[in-house]
Amino acid sequence: MTTTIDTTIHTLREEIASCETRLAELRTQLAAAEARSQTESRNEQKARKWPLEKDDYKRYGRQLILPEIGLQGQLRLKKASVLIVGVGGLGCPAAAYLAGAGVGTIGFVDGDTVDESNLHRQILHTTPKVGMSKVDSAIDYCKSLNPTLTYTPHRTPLTPQTALPTFTPYDLVLDCTDNPATRYLISDTCVLLCKPLVSASALRTDGQLMLLNHPSRPAGSVPARDSDSPPGGPCYRCVFPRPPPAASVVSCGEGGILGPVVGVMGVLQALEAIKLIAGGRRDRRYEPSLLLFSATADAPFRSVRLAARRPGCAACSARATVTRDALAGGSLDYVRFCGAVEPVRALGPGERVGAREYYAEEPDPDPDHVLVDVRDKVQFELCSLAGSINIPYSEIAATALPPRRRIYVVCRLGNDSQLAARRMKELGLGAGGKRWIGDIRGGLSAWREVDGEFPDYG
Repeated sequence: MTTTIDTTIHTLREEIASCETRLAELRTQLAAAEARSQTESRNEQKARKWPLEKDDYKRYGRQLILPEIGLQGQLRLKKASVLIVGVGGLGCPAAAYLAGAGVGTIGFVDGDTVDESNLHRQILHTTPKVGMSKVDSAIDYCKSLNPTLTYTPHRTPLTPQTALPTFTPYDLVLDCTDNPATRYLISDTCVLLCKPLVSASALRTDGQLMLLNHPSRPAGSVPARDSDSPPGGPCYRCVFPRPPPAASVVSCGEGGILGPVVGVMGVLQALEAIKLIAGGRRDRRYEPSLLLFSATADAPFRSVRLAARRPGCAACSARATVTRDALAGGSLDYVRFCGAVEPVRALGPGERVGAREYYAEEPDPDPDHVLVDVRDKVQFELCSLAGSINIPYSEIAATALPPRRRIYVVCRLGNDSQLAARRMKELGLGAGGKRWIGDIRGGLSAWREVDGEFPDYG
């Protein structure tokens, strides 16, 4: 009499036999596939004798013969992926040289469009591209330079919510941005993802460059004492634990920038990236340093040694508070951390006049008022209102003003003019309220409402 256990045993034996038969079939298929693969590999080797494409030898020949690059370095470049955040004065030259060197995949992050004021320094953009997405403009240029590479567009501004998924596919990141909040965000993301970061900045005739988070190690990791593995490199927060006061941050539009200066820094970013990739230096010991550049100095370059990771760093120490969840969840407010510049409100409504109001009241220079332009001399020489006199803000206390009834103050945007008017009153020029002192609201920027031909150099 057949029992239930006997039936179970019989069923299991049949299943095992079926699986063994299926396994034998799979082994046969695997052997056939491996044989085909070996045949195809041999055929491919016959068809292509060399590790690089034929055209690559010609395109990259001048750097291939360098001992610092060579064949292996070029193959590393071809396999590498680099993300450029900011396609402006730094990102443009960096992208051009990375594409020229043959970096396999280059990603671009920027939510801005090309403006005419960009063209003197952002060399990938041209006059016909004004109004075009900077990312699209850069990719268009790089494709014409080297069409063999992969270019990935990211056309929206970087945010804490998008940073992690945007950075993940790339091996190396270049920070080519121009504001502190984004720099901290980029650095924090690179630490969380263990990616090296090449950071640069430029303003007026000066620039600086740092290779951060190299070697890349998780936050708080410490190599064993008997290990040859070097410790992780410092991050942006290690170098700058606190952001500068918001009011002290000067943009290129406010402070000016010389095109070749930002170009030099962008080229150096590309150079550092190429060295890192081609030389296989991602895990080697590295002495962190800050490279300073001054275009007007007799010795334009100097290097300052940086300390190792800061023990209490909020991003890369064992006590780090910057986490993936905090970043992706939006609880890290970088704008608030860096501070926002509040609008200047140094004067009351009765102490300010609009551009059209001033033009209606004082259409021509007359002896009853004086118009003081408090911009620096360089900007005053570019353009000025008829009849205005130039007294830079820093020279107000040392300059005697004509004894006239009304004093109007003007600057570029209507901020410094308020501070200058208040300073004049503090110096007693208002004669205890008997003399009117005020400014033109919106400055020379607003004056274009009156005179559409007035130059805009912003």
